Amino acid sequence: MPALRSLSSGTGRWDGMRHALFGTLPGRAIVIGIVLRLGVYAAGLLLGTVPAFLDVIDTAAGLALAIGAGYVVFRFVVLGKRHLLWRVRRKLMLSYVFVGFFPATLIVVFFLLCGFLLFYNFSSYLVQSHLRGLADQTRFLAESTALEIQRGGGRDTNGIIERRQGTAAAELSGLSVAVVPTDRTCAGRSGSAVAAAPARLMAAGPWAHVNPPATIPSWIDCGGVAGVEAYSAPADDTGTEPRTEVLLRAVAFPDVRQPGFAVVVDLPVHEPITRQLRVDTGIEMKGASVAPDTGAGTHGVKPLAGRGAESLPARETASGILGNLRSFLEYRDWNSGDSGTLILSTRLSIGELYERISSAQGRVSRSSSQALLLILFIIGGLFILIEIMALATGLALAKSITGSVHELFTGTERVRHGDFTHKIAVTAQDQLGELAQSFNSMTASIEDLLREAAEKKRLEEELRIAREIQMSLLPQGELHMPGLSITALCVPAREVGGDYYDLLPIDANRLGVLIADVSGKGTSAALYMAELKGLMLSLSQIHTSPRALLVAADRAMAGNLDARSFITMTYAIIDLQERTMTYARAGHTPLMYLPGGDAPGDRRVRILTPDGLVLGLQVDTGDLFARLLEEQTIPLHDRDLFVLYTDGISEAMNEADDCFGDERLGRILEEHADLPSEELRERVLREIAAFAGAAPQHDDMTMIFLRVDRTRA
Repeated sequence: MPALRSLSSGTGRWDGMRHALFGTLPGRAIVIGIVLRLGVYAAGLLLGTVPAFLDVIDTAAGLALAIGAGYVVFRFVVLGKRHLLWRVRRKLMLSYVFVGFFPATLIVVFFLLCGFLLFYNFSSYLVQSHLRGLADQTRFLAESTALEIQRGGGRDTNGIIERRQGTAAAELSGLSVAVVPTDRTCAGRSGSAVAAAPARLMAAGPWAHVNPPATIPSWIDCGGVAGVEAYSAPADDTGTEPRTEVLLRAVAFPDVRQPGFAVVVDLPVHEPITRQLRVDTGIEMKGASVAPDTGAGTHGVKPLAGRGAESLPARETASGILGNLRSFLEYRDWNSGDSGTLILSTRLSIGELYERISSAQGRVSRSSSQALLLILFIIGGLFILIEIMALATGLALAKSITGSVHELFTGTERVRHGDFTHKIAVTAQDQLGELAQSFNSMTASIEDLLREAAEKKRLEEELRIAREIQMSLLPQGELHMPGLSITALCVPAREVGGDYYDLLPIDANRLGVLIADVSGKGTSAALYMAELKGLMLSLSQIHTSPRALLVAADRAMAGNLDARSFITMTYAIIDLQERTMTYARAGHTPLMYLPGGDAPGDRRVRILTPDGLVLGLQVDTGDLFARLLEEQTIPLHDRDLFVLYTDGISEAMNEADDCFGDERLGRILEEHADLPSEELRERVLREIAAFAGAAPQHDDMTMIFLRVDRTRA
């Protein structure tokens, strides 16, 4: 049994927990794993080191603990899923979330991410492009200054650099220029062999960020360089950490074989530069830092030492993803020439960036761009509105569906408990409403069927009682008359029938034998049969002639039967003293007589069919019945067999609608005439059942077997 299931099967919480841990395989695995691991841990504390075999035990215990815990977690997930998703409403809501909400959210996130990556890369490109353009300007300034000093032969060098710095500083605030003496040979240069070198370092400009370089590093060749440097602004009086600032530095040599100096141009990226960057691109650069774990940074690449003035002022940290973007910029170490990575912290304003891009396309294009932007916002708003409407519609549909399902579930529970009067309120004209109406119709039909079943049961009970009453009207028990054995049976096709037989003792030596068949079946035939019973009991004591009795019965019954009913009857009087049987037949089936002779040829069935009309016909207004009725008398001999039967025997049908027939019945009597009467009766019934097969009984079946046993002394 699963461990979690046992938690709810115990008599209490602790009993369930104890059974889950000690009565289930996963629980035992968890307990054994914990005990073994605690034992290994204690052994390690006592021994100082854990032996190898204990490591194996610890690993096996951990594996058992993991398997048991995994199974428990799996069972918790299964039970939680079964409990949470039992209601259809939760399933529909969850499916709506997965089908509708999640895809829409993922689409929105996807486009937001695409937009973020686009603007992030574009902003990085703009920042680097802007800084690259400034670096190109500083390089051009350094090269042009070196050429001018070279053409002046080293005269008025200080005036040249001050003039150049003053002119450039009007556009590039904080720009500084310096002429640094150097001694190197540049192979492949044309022009003068030697450029006059200043006797000392000359500087123009504020140089507030760093000190002017005293020498030119050897890694810089005669072609010069222009790029990004980083310098560290020292901490101020507030105790803040030193900041890394960005510096654009260009170095140029005069175009000679042995230049005696180099021009260095520095442009610190501080407030005026970043303000111009924001004006041009809509991007604000907030600060910089050196990546500590990238490339040459691990080999000693360090920012230059700053002087603590004219640095990039600290700004408030902007919130949001676009308020703290990072751009990566390569810079060179001034002393060694090694490369490092500089991380620029920027803030992107999409509105300002879009404004700058659209303004660069002219007034007409700007208006078109604004119109497109407005359309984009409208589409976005419509998308959000449609999503909200879809969410509300989905919730409403889920509530409608699950409400109908809940009503159906409640209705089925009421029906299961026997309340068929419960009706579901039909609130929607849709398939669910049709389903609710069908449920109401079904419960109403079931209620009607139950009433009909109760009524049918009542009628069946009444018919059962009527059958018992009808069977009680037939002869009960055995009739003992010396020299005569009688066996009879009556099998109605329904609960009650119209077949009737009777044995009417007249005196000590005479016996009246009656068999009749009322037309039709069921209750009406049974009522006529009961009426006939009383009439025969009375007439048998009055008339000693079968013909006279049948005539009297016809007169009595003719006025009491409806026009569609009639009665067939055979009545015989057996006189054991005179050894005769007198009989008359009123339209009934033939009477079969099997003589009791000893010779084989004498045991042949004879069909006795005296003339006679059925009883109770409304068309007989005179003495037609009496004129047609014939009475016959035959002598009795030992072993004589007489069989009286109704048409339910001879007209029994099989599945092919073939009748059993009088001839087949006669052959059976001839073949089995020596059997006792009871066995012969059962033999006939088996033959009829075998002939009919699966075909239902369509008429009442009644038979009387009369056998003469011995001659009266």
